[in-house]
Amino acid sequence: MIYCVEDERNIRELLVYTLETIGFEAKGLEDGKELGAALKKELPELILLDIMLPGEDGYAILKKLKTDPDTREIPVIMVTAKETEFDKVKGLDGGADDYITKPFGMMEFIARVKAVLRRCSKTKEERELRCKDLKINVERHQVCWKDERIELTRKEFELLEYLMENKGLVMSRNQMLCHVWGYDFDGETRTVDVHVRTLRQKLGEAGNLIETVRGVGYRIGDQS
Repeated sequence: MIYCVEDERNIRELLVYTLETIGFEAKGLEDGKELGAALKKELPELILLDIMLPGEDGYAILKKLKTDPDTREIPVIMVTAKETEFDKVKGLDGGADDYITKPFGMMEFIARVKAVLRRCSKTKEERELRCKDLKINVERHQVCWKDERIELTRKEFELLEYLMENKGLVMSRNQMLCHVWGYDFDGETRTVDVHVRTLRQKLGEAGNLIETVRGVGYRIGDQS
């Protein structure tokens, strides 16, 4: 089930119709109040969330979703007419898994939805990745630096996991964009830089382990 939270009826019905034609179950919801009622009945696989909504806006709803233990693991794609970098960063840093700006083509929309669902449905064996005193437990979604827990968003965690899986190797921005966000569109690599910056900030001292390789991308550690 996919919930489409959109106050414009025509857009809401188009999104639901498009999803249903490719085999998904989808339900249109007008605002945060309707979403809250729907969540009590059934938790979806994905939420498409508009920002400009009557009552609570999308940012406030996203914050509630990501702070509630019952809903924080549900992937969210922001669907909105807001297209400034500030708006994108605000949504992504708030825990959104992707951001689609209106107007958009249905092929792009479908590709983004499938990419997010594919990433979030991956089953991962319990394993631990290490770089010096930084370690992450993949299955438990835990990050520790010198045994101190660090809280990251889903995207920040996936970015760190990817770097640590390739410890010592330089990962280009496009590689990181494709692996973590599931697409490779020109002009979008700024998303990677923004997330690396916030990731370093949250890691504190451990953030120094992430090295910028000018003109190429990023690398974490070079130790065996």
